[in-house]
Amino acid sequence: MTPGPDRAASGPGPGPGPVLAVDVGGTKLAAAVVEPDGTIAVQGAVPTPAGPDTAPVTAALHQVIRQVIGDRDADALTAIGIGSAGPLDPAAGTISPVNITAWRDFGICDSLRPLLPGRPVVLAGDGHCMALGEHWRGGYPGRALLGMVVSTGVGGGLVIDGRVHPGGSGNAGHIGHIVVDMAGPPCPCGGRGCVEAIASGPAMVRWAVGQGWSPGERPGDARTLAEDGRAGVPIATAAFDRGALALAAAVVSATALIDLDDVVIGGGVAAAGDLLFAPLRTAVAELAGLDFVRRVRIHTSSLGNDAGLLGAAALALEAAAHQ
Repeated sequence: MTPGPDRAASGPGPGPGPVLAVDVGGTKLAAAVVEPDGTIAVQGAVPTPAGPDTAPVTAALHQVIRQVIGDRDADALTAIGIGSAGPLDPAAGTISPVNITAWRDFGICDSLRPLLPGRPVVLAGDGHCMALGEHWRGGYPGRALLGMVVSTGVGGGLVIDGRVHPGGSGNAGHIGHIVVDMAGPPCPCGGRGCVEAIASGPAMVRWAVGQGWSPGERPGDARTLAEDGRAGVPIATAAFDRGALALAAAVVSATALIDLDDVVIGGGVAAAGDLLFAPLRTAVAELAGLDFVRRVRIHTSSLGNDAGLLGAAALALEAAAHQ
């Protein structure tokens, strides 16, 4: 069965064996076999196919899973943990990622269950899994932690008192859809002025292009924009400053609401390093007034792309232990 939100836990129990972890994002689909101690035995990733057709995306996901299972005895794997961009319905096992238009109310748990028949399947948001992975294996054991994934979109998840806080629908922590600019640009979620509409990689690139930036012969993506930012190109630097301000407004708001100890930020855009984090920390210091808000600590992910997989694995190990 697919455990509902009340089954989400902070880390694995004494599971009987390794698990399959899956990380679904708008840019890539990743999978790994993870041992009970958090060691990643094998992992792989493929680009997320674009377009409105369900079949290519599903086929790509199955492909990468079969790749990581390889010649391993599938019977030795004790559960499947899935972290996915949202929104999602953990109880129903369905996902509708904003940045994967091919999947709307897609039954991902039913799709993957035949790969490991009889094994429990657990689903949570990619931000939840990222936060849980950092809490479990990344060295951030504070009481209240917000994980943020800044990439094709901006996802988030909360770990409070050592446990994932999924909320009533399983979608708590969607920091990317906090409104930070009432007159801001439209967001893929259907709203306006959301963090994601300003601070995601594609959003920063769109803004920079609108201001006259051109990648030339290079890919017109956030990585290229970061290259120019490091080289001192003013529009590229301004794009990251603008994105950092939106992220800072969300961090300050979330901290005021939840009393966060730590915010851990990962994802492709976070790979820009100080180009993003320097203006982000400056903006948080300028926007935060209350002492308890000012004490929040901001970190770059210590686990990188592995954080989401490890969080999904932690949930799978917990599900296996309670099977």
